[in-house]
Amino acid sequence: MQRLRAEAGAAERERGQGAVVRVEVPPGSEAQVDFGYAGVTVDLRSGAVRKTWVFVMVLAFSRHLYAELVFDQRVETWLSCHAHAFAFFGGVPARVVPDNLKAAVVRASYTEPEAQRAYRECAEHYGFLIDPNPPRSPHLKGKVEQGGVHYVKRNFLAGRCALDSPPQPVDTLNRALRRWCVEVAGRRTHGTTKQQPLERFGTVERPALPPLPPAPYLPAVWKRVTVYRDCYVTFAGAYYSVPYRLVGQSLWLRAGAGTVELYNEQHELVATHDRASAPGERMTHLGQLPPEKVTGLTLTRESCRAQASAIGPATAALVETLLDHRPEDRLRSAGRLLRLARQTSPTRLEQACARAQAYGSADYPSVKRILAAGLERPPQPERAPLVQGTAAPEPKPAHPYTFMRQASEFVLSLLAGHAASGPADAFPTRTAEHVASTSGTGGSR
Repeated sequence: MQRLRAEAGAAERERGQGAVVRVEVPPGSEAQVDFGYAGVTVDLRSGAVRKTWVFVMVLAFSRHLYAELVFDQRVETWLSCHAHAFAFFGGVPARVVPDNLKAAVVRASYTEPEAQRAYRECAEHYGFLIDPNPPRSPHLKGKVEQGGVHYVKRNFLAGRCALDSPPQPVDTLNRALRRWCVEVAGRRTHGTTKQQPLERFGTVERPALPPLPPAPYLPAVWKRVTVYRDCYVTFAGAYYSVPYRLVGQSLWLRAGAGTVELYNEQHELVATHDRASAPGERMTHLGQLPPEKVTGLTLTRESCRAQASAIGPATAALVETLLDHRPEDRLRSAGRLLRLARQTSPTRLEQACARAQAYGSADYPSVKRILAAGLERPPQPERAPLVQGTAAPEPKPAHPYTFMRQASEFVLSLLAGHAASGPADAFPTRTAEHVASTSGTGGSR
């Protein structure tokens, strides 16, 4: 196999196909970036020994470099390393050439690569262009492959992060690595330029770098998410509420260091949350949930007592009776009772509760029936309006008829009629004169 490769290489050289062209760029025009495995170090926050990678950015003209040890290659780490490198150089190169890692590129291509959305946002903030390296062509960014990552491994990391050596804290190594970039890597005589990278940087490239923006970029991650039926989206194991009208839709989620923002297809902001501190945490705005569902989420015994006391003593007493009921839990009944105040009015509910307790029916169905029938207030007798200067009218008699004669007169007439002529004359007809004569004697009513 080696013989065949040697023969193929010799044939290419004979045809001139093995020739290459070295690419040199103007000052401040390009930086190349890459990750490389760096062994294991100690994470001081957790005390664990973790795999570590080294991030390296090399300025293509001066070969001055920045390096940093990290525990992962996530988007947030990738963007933070860029911000630290630009601050280290005191300026921003016009173009950055990354590899096709997922934190930088979502679609690798020779002609039309597509950068990760968060990386595009970082590039817009600092004003540099993203020029991904063509797929499977690491030799096209040899300034960072050989003069960056491999040089850091062979020089700084040699013996420090080996498997047979005690792991060191990553923070301690990063402080030492920062000094090494200036005192060792920056002052060596570079094999290609035959100059010291730090001197070449300070005299030529540093003045050519575009300046830093007024504020550093705060790393953020963009992710496509779907709103589930419970009105939440999921990111990094945590849950964030979204307006219920967006259930089933696809949104863009932007996760920063302290906030999470959600945008619709028109890039309109639809929700903002503080970022969750741990997986499984739910970040909720109650106003984004269906109104008819929110009451059950916020219902507590303390809130029921507070609402009932604000309505009135009768309502407070009835709610307390429901909450004290054993063994069944009447908390939901108390909540439904208090919702009647919104459906009718607090005054009507207070009167209905008082009437229900007066009749010994201290429960939710009784109060609801009283309000539905409009029986919360006792009926008042109708009175005729008074005319100024006149006395109040006497109450009407309970019956429309009265006795006009005294009882003794009625008995005497009855006895006399029987004795004289028989039954036909037992009840003589009353004449107008007789009525008039007897009415003045104060007849019994």
